[in-house]
Amino acid sequence: MSRELIKEKFTCVSCPRGCKLSVFKEESGEITVTGNLCKGGELYAMQEIKDPRRNISSTVIIEGGVLPSLPVKTSSPIPKALIFDVMKEIDTVKTQAPKKMGDVIIENVLNTGIDIVASRSVRVKNGKAD
Repeated sequence: MSRELIKEKFTCVSCPRGCKLSVFKEESGEITVTGNLCKGGELYAMQEIKDPRRNISSTVIIEGGVLPSLPVKTSSPIPKALIFDVMKEIDTVKTQAPKKMGDVIIENVLNTGIDIVASRSVRVKNGKAD
């Protein structure tokens, strides 16, 4: 029986164990995962092979705030292939204070259905707004 190695020795992040996973395509066409100590590892490996996604954290310029920049992040993981395009989009943004943690800064970035949201609050400089 022959099997083809698809991806070797990558670290699972679905739980704190950090198992070293390998993914194989069996002669029958079935995809198998080795090295996982929990079901989460198998699910993570399958996701990583079929549709790898990542969270992004960055900053945007915020005007009129007590800080010069506002930390932002994706509301959920985006396709790995879009990371650089999403970062370019984030780099074009300027926003106005005040902003609260969770405020949507970019809605539906690149038509992914995923928002870029503030990951902290920034109040107005010399003001009382939160």
